[in-house]
Amino acid sequence: MTAVAPTLPGRPRAAEKASPRVSTSAWARRAPLLPALVFTIVVTQIPFLLTVFYSFQSWNLVRPGSLHFVGLRNYADVFADSQFRTAMLNTVLMTVVCVLVAVLLGLGLAVLLDRKFLGRGFVRTLLITPFLILPAAGALLWKTTMFDPTYGLLNFVFGGSTDWLSEFPLASVMAQVVWQWTPFMMLLLLAGLQSQPKDVLEAAQVDGAGRWRIFTAITLPHLSRYLQLAALLGAIYIVNSFDAVFLMTQGGPGTASTNLPYYIYQRAFQGFDIGQSSAMGVVVVILTLIVATFALRLMFRAFDVSGRR
Repeated sequence: MTAVAPTLPGRPRAAEKASPRVSTSAWARRAPLLPALVFTIVVTQIPFLLTVFYSFQSWNLVRPGSLHFVGLRNYADVFADSQFRTAMLNTVLMTVVCVLVAVLLGLGLAVLLDRKFLGRGFVRTLLITPFLILPAAGALLWKTTMFDPTYGLLNFVFGGSTDWLSEFPLASVMAQVVWQWTPFMMLLLLAGLQSQPKDVLEAAQVDGAGRWRIFTAITLPHLSRYLQLAALLGAIYIVNSFDAVFLMTQGGPGTASTNLPYYIYQRAFQGFDIGQSSAMGVVVVILTLIVATFALRLMFRAFDVSGRR
């Protein structure tokens, strides 16, 4: 007689038939996301693939029929371009300074707004307003009302007739960007402050700790993950700043305030050099991905995403 293998209690024979149902239900849950996924692929990935393709071509729109394959020559020309290196340094300087100053100002404003005082809601609304203004409108506002050498508020307050956009172009652009992004940092850090456990703060006060000691020993460690998140999001958006540079200084004088997005715009839409501007775009995307990956790993550790710590 042939021995028949017994069926284990924990492994019914119908388990193999249940797997298609599980996969079907999983696809049913994911089906509403498919239109968004297709839209994202069409809007972002297909243009990026075309950009990669054109980065290996030599194509200038003022020379019809000039499209031909050149390999890595565009990338070699990008790294040999002194203006590209200047724009990269300006971008790094602008991103680091703006993120640092905006985070510090946002932290100070968040600490002030975390306290109760008369009219706190009204003050909070006023401080949030700059972030709600369109970047182009904010850039024009600062160009015409703050930095104008004749009618600007800065010259009215400090005296003189300084042409801020000509003498301090990069600093002027950074001032506008900091003004635009400080409310975002403030909101993020204010949420972190309001999530502090009140019993810990009360216990520290009972033990005789002063305000500065409580802030440095309890509040700042608690805000570390929020600070990292604010710096990461701010860097991602500020590194792509285009409106302020285009509307306030147009990259000048010379290349004093030119950043990478504006320089790529110049090469593509003013110089009509599609091949080299595409190579610049690919290089910027790769560098941004490297920095973002490193920053995301630090942020995931801070937020303990894996749950192992």
